[in-house]
Amino acid sequence: MSEDKKRNVIHRILVPVTGKDTDEETIRTACWIANRDKSKLYVLYVITIKRSLPLEAEIESETRIAEEILIRMEKIAEDEDYIIETDLLQAREVAPTIIEQAVDRKIDLILMGIKPQSRFGQFNLGSIVPYVLRNAPCRVMLCSQYIKATDAKENI
Repeated sequence: MSEDKKRNVIHRILVPVTGKDTDEETIRTACWIANRDKSKLYVLYVITIKRSLPLEAEIESETRIAEEILIRMEKIAEDEDYIIETDLLQAREVAPTIIEQAVDRKIDLILMGIKPQSRFGQFNLGSIVPYVLRNAPCRVMLCSQYIKATDAKENI
């Protein structure tokens, strides 16, 4: 049996970013995973457009922030000796856009950064992560940001 058939080869990885603290660790982890198989690494930022605006409306402040985030992700990947492809999209909702990109690009792995949160005393992943987990056409890995035990008690 060939080496590729013994283990799962990942050819394309999608990393949605948001500009939060978890992005850096998630990109570094994605580079580490991608390096094993020389995978193509796509980093995606989605600007959410309100329904009251046309979908093609350009919101300069949001676009500027998104571009800065993607440039920062490129620098982090460069520090890891990896080249990434970045994409900035506008959509009504983030989660379906992630799924569409995964399908269109034939993604093998979606890697998402999360920060443990609690809502009403319960662990909460928000709405985007569960949607992606339910609808992804591929594997999904969550990269949880490390928080100290004292910080975790404050979040509960």
